[in-house]
Amino acid sequence: MFDTIKSMLSGKREPADIVAERAVDKKLAVAALMVHVIAADGTVEAEEEAKLRKILHDHYDLTADQANALAEEAKAADEQAVDLYTFTSVLKRDMDEDARILLVEDLWEMVYADGELHEFEDNVVWRVAELLGVNARHRMVLKQRVKGRISDG
Repeated sequence: MFDTIKSMLSGKREPADIVAERAVDKKLAVAALMVHVIAADGTVEAEEEAKLRKILHDHYDLTADQANALAEEAKAADEQAVDLYTFTSVLKRDMDEDARILLVEDLWEMVYADGELHEFEDNVVWRVAELLGVNARHRMVLKQRVKGRISDG
């Protein structure tokens, strides 16, 4: 870290080089947002952990081992992040609108993984959807869709 700062101050490195080193991978950004959602109510239940790994495995083309490793890496990334923009900026840039909408649906899956809606989790999904450019109408339709699936299942 000190070397990075020193070389930046000496003018030997471009700011873009430093940003590239700190760039967050798209899958890590997705997983970190999911971790943030399930942790928003102050308690991470076993059902939420299981749902996180299942969604990473099923929706992001990862093996079970890769999903487990990514979930652990995402916990660390979420703990180190100072804001949601760290993750949403990557996703808004690298995902098309349909993919961002599907991500918001996945976040609702995380909210309902423990069988209940907590206001803090709801608020996180609202803020993430706004940062991703997913409008309120889509967000609410997705919320109701996931809630309906949970109620039916």
